[in-house]
Amino acid sequence: MAYFDAASAAPLHSVAQQALLASLDEGWADPARLYREGRRARLLLDAAREAAAEAVGCRADELVFTPSGTRAVHSGVAGALAGRRRVGRHLIVSAVEHSSVLHAAEELERDGGTVTQVPVDRAGAVDAGAFAAALGDGTALACLQSANHEVGTEQPVARVAEACRAAGVPLLVDAAQSLGWGKVQGDWSLLTASAHKWGGPSGVGLLAVRKGVRFAPQGAADERESGRAPGFENLPAIVAAAASLRAVRAEAAQEAARLRELTERIRARVPGLVPDVEVVGDAVRRLPGIVTFSCLYVDGETLLHELDRAGFSVSSGSSCTSSTLTPSHVLKAMGVLTEGNVRVSLPPGTPAEDVERFLEVLPGAVAAVRERLGAPAAAESAPETGADLVVDAIGRRCPIPVIELAKVIGDVPVGGTVRVLSDDEAARLDIPAWCEMRGQEYVGEERADRGTAYLVRRIG
Repeated sequence: MAYFDAASAAPLHSVAQQALLASLDEGWADPARLYREGRRARLLLDAAREAAAEAVGCRADELVFTPSGTRAVHSGVAGALAGRRRVGRHLIVSAVEHSSVLHAAEELERDGGTVTQVPVDRAGAVDAGAFAAALGDGTALACLQSANHEVGTEQPVARVAEACRAAGVPLLVDAAQSLGWGKVQGDWSLLTASAHKWGGPSGVGLLAVRKGVRFAPQGAADERESGRAPGFENLPAIVAAAASLRAVRAEAAQEAARLRELTERIRARVPGLVPDVEVVGDAVRRLPGIVTFSCLYVDGETLLHELDRAGFSVSSGSSCTSSTLTPSHVLKAMGVLTEGNVRVSLPPGTPAEDVERFLEVLPGAVAAVRERLGAPAAAESAPETGADLVVDAIGRRCPIPVIELAKVIGDVPVGGTVRVLSDDEAARLDIPAWCEMRGQEYVGEERADRGTAYLVRRIG
C-alpha cells in the first residue's frame, strides 16, 4: 500500500519512535516536582523545548507545548485577541486558512467582533498588498498560514509580516505544513504547528509567542507551560516530537529536492494521461510533497475508493467526499474545479516506483468512475440541432450536473444556451470551471423556482 496523505498525518519517523520508547522509561514523572524522578523529567522537557525552539527560530521561553495543533491555534488566537482587546476586536485571516483558524474567527464574530477574509488568487495565494490594505486602527490580530494544507501553495509571509509590523499588528502564522521543511521567514509574532504533520506523534502542538506581544491566556489559570497550555504534559510524546523535528530538518534539503521532482512528474504527466483535468495550486511557490488536481465528471469519493483498492491512500477536497456536500473552502476560495479532486501528499522516503505505479493506475481508475457515472467521452460532440435547452439536475450531486451539461452542449447551436438547474453548492464552482476548461462561455446564474439556474452559452 502506498501512503500518499502525509499532509493529513505523516508516518511516525523512526527517530520519533525511538525517542518515544526511551522517554517512556525516563519521562513518566511530574516535571514540576523536585525529587530525582521529577528533575529527570524536567531535564527531558527542557531539552525538548530547546530543540523545538531552535527549529522554530525563537527563544525557549517563548515556546509552549499544547495537546494539538488545533489547540495551539485556538489558544494563540484567543490569547492575542484578549491581550489587545483595548486596541479593537478586528481579526484578519486569509480565505484559505485551516479550519481551526476559521473556527476561531467564527467564535470572535459570535462574541461581537469583526473578521475580514482576504481573498486569494486562482493559485491559492494572498496578495500582500491586499492583506496590508485590510489592516486598520482596530485590528487586534492577523493570521496567515505559511503554506496551504490542500494545494501546497506558499504564502508571502515575510511581506505580510513586514506590513503587520509597520501597522503595529501581531501576525500569527500557522506553520503546520511547512515547519518540517524549514523555519518560517519574516518577522512574525506568534506561530503554531502540529507534530503529526512532520512525523512526530499525534497529540503535540507548538505555540510560540514572541516577547513583547501582548498576550492574555484564556480559561482557568494553570501553572504549567506558562499558563498557556493547562494540564500535565505528555512528556514522552513531546520528547519524540522535538527529536523527530530535529531529524526531519537534517534531512529536509535533500528530501525536498527529491520530492519536488516526484510531484513535478505528477503535475506534468497527469493532464496528458487523464483528459479534462485541472492541476491546481502554484506551480513554483509550493511545498515539496503536495500536488493537487481535479477531474471533470468524477465523483471524488468513488475515485478515492477506486485508488484505495488499487493500493493508494490519497485525500480529496471534493464535496462528493464531504458529509456536508459542500466543496472545500480552499478550492472554493480559489475558484477552481472541485469535483473529482485528488490531493497527493508524499511523505519523506516515498519511492519513485510508487509514483510511477500511481501514474499507471490513475487513468484507468478515473475512466472506470466516469463510465459508471455515464460521463461523455472527452471528444464527444453532437450535431448542432435544436434551440436553447434546460437541464434539470435538482437533487443530483456533483459531478452529475456537469455531466448532464456536457452531454447536451452539442445539442444547441453556436450562440445557444444551456440552463442547468441545480441545488448543489458545488455547481456554482464546477460549472464555470467546466466552461473555462472546455472553451464555453459561462453567462452567470439566476434564481429559479427550485435551486439556481446556471447559464452556459455554446461558443464552439
